[in-house]
Amino acid sequence: MKTKIIFFILALLPIFALAQYEKMLEAMDDEMETLESGKLVLRFINAENGNPVEAAEIDIEGIGQYTSDMQGKVMIDPPEDNTYAFHFSKKGFIPATYTFDVTAGTIFNNRFSVSPVMDLGALRVVLDWGKSPADLDLHLVKEGDYHISYQNMHHAKDGAAKLDRDDQKGFGPETITVKSIDNTAAYTCYVKNFTNKNSPKSKALSKSSAQILVYGDNQLLKSYSIASKKKGTTWMIFTIDNGKIIDRNEIGNQY
Repeated sequence: MKTKIIFFILALLPIFALAQYEKMLEAMDDEMETLESGKLVLRFINAENGNPVEAAEIDIEGIGQYTSDMQGKVMIDPPEDNTYAFHFSKKGFIPATYTFDVTAGTIFNNRFSVSPVMDLGALRVVLDWGKSPADLDLHLVKEGDYHISYQNMHHAKDGAAKLDRDDQKGFGPETITVKSIDNTAAYTCYVKNFTNKNSPKSKALSKSSAQILVYGDNQLLKSYSIASKKKGTTWMIFTIDNGKIIDRNEIGNQY
């Protein structure tokens, strides 16, 4: 039944629009998997290119060990409502510990963008969010040098930083990688709600379930979750001063 419904939806869509619905269908597939088999789904995505991560080892504390399939999925029996930690590992990727919440027998944020290994000194910032707003944009500014984002510079002129992946269809990931952090420079990292950029009183950004993961020195350095019930089109995440990440985690209308 699940396959028939998906093919029916695809048949109704014009060819040029199919890509826009790919992630929506993934989310629908996860929901239908739960309805049909009773299993909850976790998905693992390559933060650099958006592809599924196959054959990753997932060790969920108190639940068990799993291996992701060709679609980057792991399916588990629904545990009791709680917060669960798990360890991700796969050759060529940064091993890290993440968490997911089970509420009313459901995992609402079940997608995890995991990072390939990087050179020492590199920094990678990854943005994930829900199905709406469709277009959130990640920005990284090095004062007096470059401004990396979809609207500005995709690549620094000297190749020191780049936008690995832009996402305009919801969910993410949207990713920026810096080859090395200049300890004498100041950096600012923020997210802009491009979809609702002209609505400063909108709470859409705050309702996006957005999350930022910061990878460096081949480990997960920081994670940020957006606050709820806040008005504004800008999420100020952190600054870097003298090589140190300074948490901001504020929603407003800067920039």
